[in-house]
Amino acid sequence: MAEIATIARPYAEALFKACTAGAGVDMGAATAWVDELAAIAANPQLRQLSDNPRINSDQVFDVITGVARSALPDMARNFLRTVIENGRLQALPEVAVQFRALVNRRSGSSDAIVYSAFPTDSAALAELGAALEKRFGRKLNLTVQQDESLIGGIRVVVGDEVLDTSVKARLEQMKAALTA
Repeated sequence: MAEIATIARPYAEALFKACTAGAGVDMGAATAWVDELAAIAANPQLRQLSDNPRINSDQVFDVITGVARSALPDMARNFLRTVIENGRLQALPEVAVQFRALVNRRSGSSDAIVYSAFPTDSAALAELGAALEKRFGRKLNLTVQQDESLIGGIRVVVGDEVLDTSVKARLEQMKAALTA
Protein backbone atom coordinates (compact mmCIF):
# COMPACT_ATOMS: atom_id res chain seq x y z
CA MET A 1 0.00 0.00 0.00
CA ALA A 2 1.20 3.50 -0.78
CA GLU A 3 2.40 5.68 2.04
CA ILE A 4 -0.36 7.79 3.65
CA ALA A 5 1.47 11.05 2.87
CA THR A 6 1.56 10.15 -0.82
CA ILE A 7 -2.15 9.33 -0.81
CA ALA A 8 -3.03 12.52 1.10
CA ARG A 9 -1.04 14.97 -1.05
CA PRO A 10 -3.41 15.20 -4.05
CA TYR A 11 -6.42 15.62 -1.76
CA ALA A 12 -4.73 18.41 0.22
CA GLU A 13 -3.59 20.17 -2.94
CA ALA A 14 -7.00 19.89 -4.62
CA LEU A 15 -8.74 21.23 -1.52
CA PHE A 16 -6.25 24.08 -1.26
CA LYS A 17 -6.79 25.00 -4.93
CA ALA A 18 -10.56 24.88 -4.47
CA CYS A 19 -10.34 27.12 -1.41
CA THR A 20 -8.06 29.66 -3.06
CA ALA A 21 -10.01 29.67 -6.34
CA GLY A 22 -13.38 30.02 -4.63
CA ALA A 23 -14.46 33.54 -3.87
CA GLY A 24 -15.28 34.20 -0.25
CA VAL A 25 -13.67 31.07 1.20
CA ASP A 26 -12.21 31.86 4.61
CA MET A 27 -8.96 29.87 4.94
CA GLY A 28 -9.18 29.97 8.72
CA ALA A 29 -12.64 28.43 8.64
CA ALA A 30 -11.54 25.88 6.04
CA THR A 31 -8.57 24.88 8.20
CA ALA A 32 -10.89 24.54 11.19
CA TRP A 33 -13.34 22.18 9.47
CA VAL A 34 -10.53 20.15 7.87
CA ASP A 35 -8.95 19.73 11.32
CA GLU A 36 -12.32 18.74 12.79
CA LEU A 37 -12.95 16.15 10.08
CA ALA A 38 -9.41 14.80 10.57
CA ALA A 39 -9.97 14.43 14.31
CA ILE A 40 -13.21 12.55 13.69
CA ALA A 41 -11.59 10.34 11.04
CA ALA A 42 -8.74 9.47 13.42
CA ASN A 43 -11.19 7.77 15.80
CA PRO A 44 -10.51 4.00 15.79
CA GLN A 45 -14.20 3.16 16.20
CA LEU A 46 -15.08 5.21 13.13
CA ARG A 47 -12.35 3.49 11.14
CA GLN A 48 -13.69 0.12 12.22
CA LEU A 49 -17.18 1.20 11.15
CA SER A 50 -15.95 2.43 7.76
CA ASP A 51 -14.10 -0.86 7.16
CA ASN A 52 -17.28 -2.87 7.77
CA PRO A 53 -18.49 -4.24 4.40
CA ARG A 54 -22.13 -3.98 5.51
CA ILE A 55 -21.83 -0.21 5.98
CA ASN A 56 -22.01 1.92 2.83
CA SER A 57 -20.33 5.27 2.19
CA ASP A 58 -23.56 7.23 2.76
CA GLN A 59 -23.87 5.78 6.26
CA VAL A 60 -20.25 6.68 7.09
CA PHE A 61 -20.85 10.18 5.72
CA ASP A 62 -23.97 10.56 7.87
CA VAL A 63 -22.11 9.43 10.99
CA ILE A 64 -19.27 11.89 10.44
CA THR A 65 -21.52 14.84 9.65
CA GLY A 66 -23.67 13.94 12.65
CA VAL A 67 -20.65 13.96 14.97
CA ALA A 68 -19.26 17.26 13.63
CA ARG A 69 -19.76 20.08 16.13
CA SER A 70 -20.99 22.58 13.57
CA ALA A 71 -22.80 22.47 10.27
CA LEU A 72 -20.30 21.82 7.51
CA PRO A 73 -20.29 24.10 4.45
CA ASP A 74 -21.03 22.60 1.04
CA MET A 75 -17.34 22.49 0.14
CA ALA A 76 -16.59 20.46 3.27
CA ARG A 77 -19.47 18.09 2.62
CA ASN A 78 -18.40 17.54 -1.00
CA PHE A 79 -14.78 17.01 0.02
CA LEU A 80 -15.76 14.55 2.74
CA ARG A 81 -18.01 12.62 0.38
CA THR A 82 -15.16 12.35 -2.18
CA VAL A 83 -12.71 11.11 0.45
CA ILE A 84 -15.15 8.49 1.74
CA GLU A 85 -16.24 7.27 -1.70
CA ASN A 86 -12.60 6.83 -2.73
CA GLY A 87 -11.88 4.81 0.43
CA ARG A 88 -9.35 7.34 1.76
CA LEU A 89 -10.82 8.08 5.17
CA GLN A 90 -7.65 6.81 6.87
CA ALA A 91 -5.66 9.50 5.01
CA LEU A 92 -7.81 12.39 6.24
CA PRO A 93 -5.59 13.27 9.26
CA GLU A 94 -2.58 13.53 6.96
CA VAL A 95 -4.63 15.55 4.46
CA ALA A 96 -5.29 18.04 7.26
CA VAL A 97 -1.57 18.27 8.09
CA GLN A 98 -0.63 18.88 4.46
CA PHE A 99 -3.49 21.33 3.93
CA ARG A 100 -2.39 23.34 6.97
CA ALA A 101 1.18 23.39 5.62
CA LEU A 102 -0.08 24.78 2.29
CA VAL A 103 -2.14 27.45 4.05
CA ASN A 104 0.84 28.38 6.25
CA ARG A 105 3.16 28.58 3.26
CA ARG A 106 0.71 30.91 1.51
CA SER A 107 0.40 33.20 4.53
CA GLY A 108 4.10 33.05 5.46
CA SER A 109 3.40 31.64 8.90
CA SER A 110 4.15 28.48 10.85
CA ASP A 111 2.39 26.43 13.50
CA ALA A 112 4.02 26.53 16.91
CA ILE A 113 3.26 24.39 19.94
CA VAL A 114 4.12 25.94 23.29
CA TYR A 115 4.49 23.41 26.08
CA SER A 116 4.16 25.09 29.45
CA ALA A 117 4.44 23.70 32.96
CA PHE A 118 1.61 25.98 34.10
CA PRO A 119 -1.54 27.45 32.53
CA THR A 120 -0.81 30.55 30.44
CA ASP A 121 -3.17 33.54 30.43
CA SER A 122 -3.99 35.38 27.21
CA ALA A 123 -1.91 38.50 28.03
CA ALA A 124 1.21 36.43 28.72
CA LEU A 125 0.55 34.36 25.60
CA ALA A 126 0.28 37.49 23.43
CA GLU A 127 3.56 38.81 24.83
CA LEU A 128 5.21 35.41 24.36
CA GLY A 129 3.84 35.19 20.81
CA ALA A 130 5.37 38.56 19.89
CA ALA A 131 8.76 37.53 21.31
CA LEU A 132 8.67 34.15 19.55
CA GLU A 133 7.71 35.71 16.21
CA LYS A 134 10.73 38.02 16.54
CA ARG A 135 12.96 35.07 17.51
CA PHE A 136 11.81 32.78 14.67
CA GLY A 137 11.39 35.58 12.11
CA ARG A 138 7.89 34.70 10.96
CA LYS A 139 4.26 34.82 12.03
CA LEU A 140 3.36 31.95 14.36
CA ASN A 141 0.04 30.23 15.01
CA LEU A 142 0.41 29.35 18.69
CA THR A 143 -1.12 26.33 20.36
CA VAL A 144 -0.55 25.86 24.08
CA GLN A 145 -0.32 22.49 25.79
CA GLN A 146 0.32 22.02 29.48
CA ASP A 147 3.16 19.64 30.39
CA GLU A 148 3.81 19.46 34.13
CA SER A 149 6.95 17.37 33.61
CA LEU A 150 8.75 20.56 32.49
CA ILE A 151 8.71 21.73 36.15
CA GLY A 152 8.88 25.36 34.99
CA GLY A 153 9.52 27.42 31.88
CA ILE A 154 8.42 26.59 28.35
CA ARG A 155 9.34 24.43 25.39
CA VAL A 156 8.43 25.70 21.91
CA VAL A 157 8.30 23.50 18.81
CA VAL A 158 8.08 25.21 15.40
CA GLY A 159 8.34 22.64 12.64
CA ASP A 160 11.69 20.95 13.25
CA GLU A 161 13.04 23.77 15.44
CA VAL A 162 12.87 23.48 19.23
CA LEU A 163 13.44 26.22 21.80
CA ASP A 164 13.61 24.64 25.25
CA THR A 165 13.93 26.96 28.23
CA SER A 166 12.31 24.61 30.71
CA VAL A 167 13.69 23.76 34.13
CA LYS A 168 13.72 20.10 33.12
CA ALA A 169 16.02 20.83 30.14
CA ARG A 170 18.36 22.91 32.30
CA LEU A 171 18.56 20.16 34.91
CA GLU A 172 19.38 17.63 32.19
CA GLN A 173 22.11 19.93 30.85
CA MET A 174 23.59 20.27 34.34
CA LYS A 175 23.44 16.51 34.82
CA ALA A 176 25.26 15.94 31.53
CA ALA A 177 27.91 18.52 32.44
CA LEU A 178 28.48 17.00 35.86
CA THR A 179 28.75 13.41 34.61
CA ALA A 180 31.02 14.27 31.67
